[in-house]
Amino acid sequence: MSQPSGTFEAEGPESNGPPSLHVEGRIATLRLRRPARANRIEAGDIAVLRAHCLALRAATDVRAVVLTGTGRHFSAGYDIGSVLRTLGAGQASSAGGNAFADMVDAVEALPQVTVCALNGGVFGGATDLALACDFRYGVPQTRMFMPAARLGLHYYPSGLRRYVSRLGLNAAKRLFLLAEELEAPELQDIGYLDAIVPPNELMPLALATAQTAAAHAPLASAGMKTALNALAHGVWDADAVALAEAACLRSADLREGVAAWAEKRVPQFNGH
Repeated sequence: MSQPSGTFEAEGPESNGPPSLHVEGRIATLRLRRPARANRIEAGDIAVLRAHCLALRAATDVRAVVLTGTGRHFSAGYDIGSVLRTLGAGQASSAGGNAFADMVDAVEALPQVTVCALNGGVFGGATDLALACDFRYGVPQTRMFMPAARLGLHYYPSGLRRYVSRLGLNAAKRLFLLAEELEAPELQDIGYLDAIVPPNELMPLALATAQTAAAHAPLASAGMKTALNALAHGVWDADAVALAEAACLRSADLREGVAAWAEKRVPQFNGH
């Protein structure tokens, strides 16, 4: 069902605690809120982020999502202690990792355009969470580090695939096999960051990008996003893409877009 128009918020962004979701108009903001721990993602936060993703999938009035952190860091990644506690409890060795992977995959699968505002360092599993977004902006202080090999941790398959599809095989090998720590300019060089801006310009740029995306036809944008991600992951489904294309050809949004183009006015899309 569609989320009602207007503003709603789960867990205010000013407090410490689980990730928050704030929606204002057509733009949603997902915020990591554990600044005292460099926004480390704890085991319970995974379910919260999954719930936020489910809410966003149902919120058809929301057209774009901004993901960011609170304080000096974007995120220190998943709490490695949670993985060890999972093993200590006698559960399957992949349980914690799969739960995190499923959450990141849910972010990537959001129909809205997603923009990650990396307000500082990004480490471990949080590097993949940012990669799951469609666009990533950083500040000069942004740096990235993937310590899996140093920890003896084999990364989960969808994360490895995302790294290779987004950054290329050579960059992925540098980051995973050598555990190199990269600064902002290098992150832009390998395609991890789309732009580097001063801290006071980060959220304005992310929100401006979200507003640009939100003004476009959601049916077409969501369909093309799904198709592009499928291409990147090597799971192209020609029939599914053809169905999405046909739905757009029959849509009121296409008729509105063509009419607005001819009349030289801003189109008003409704997602149908």
